[in-house]
Amino acid sequence: MADLLRQGLSEDGHAVTVALDGRDGLAIGETGEFDLLILDVMLPGITGFEISRRLRARRDRTPILMLTARDAPSDIVQGLDIGADDYLTKPFSFDVLLARVRAAGRRGPSEQPVVLETAGVTLHLGTRDVRRGARRIELTRTEYAILEMLMRAAGRVVTRDSLIEGIWGGDAEIESNTLDAFVRLLRGKLEAAGESRVLRTVRGVGYCLRAEES
Repeated sequence: MADLLRQGLSEDGHAVTVALDGRDGLAIGETGEFDLLILDVMLPGITGFEISRRLRARRDRTPILMLTARDAPSDIVQGLDIGADDYLTKPFSFDVLLARVRAAGRRGPSEQPVVLETAGVTLHLGTRDVRRGARRIELTRTEYAILEMLMRAAGRVVTRDSLIEGIWGGDAEIESNTLDAFVRLLRGKLEAAGESRVLRTVRGVGYCLRAEES
């Protein structure tokens, strides 16, 4: 597919660079030299979801088009919440892909928020500063990544599978209880000193970040 896309896009007048795994894709994307990034979700090494998340954390505004065989609404929502601008499911018409590429070019760079805020928790994407009210919260890299995914979902439930794939990648062999352990640590830091509950478990589904319900 990569060879066919390169050929077709080149024939349409685009200069194309191809990476065949996620780590190379992330390194290429971080150069900031592109008008559009087309990311396959199930890349080896690092998923397209994770590449998108990391680039947006760096405040990279390059438009991102996701390609995937996974067409469940939750997968599409996850990709858009992480920072993708468009989503195309396989199999797809090449003419439709070209139309999406042209549309992304007209829109230009994505406007990404500098600060995320949900349920009284703020996360500054530029400095990675996390606060609940005036209290500053120190997080590990993994805790920060989980919190960012939950905050980008803006109160919606993020499934356990989506969190595992987004944080560790599709090829990683991560046990479900590993995610639970990190969530417990994150919850302890967010809800210290008797503060109200904000990180909620949706049994059998996943987690969400939202304020105490009245």
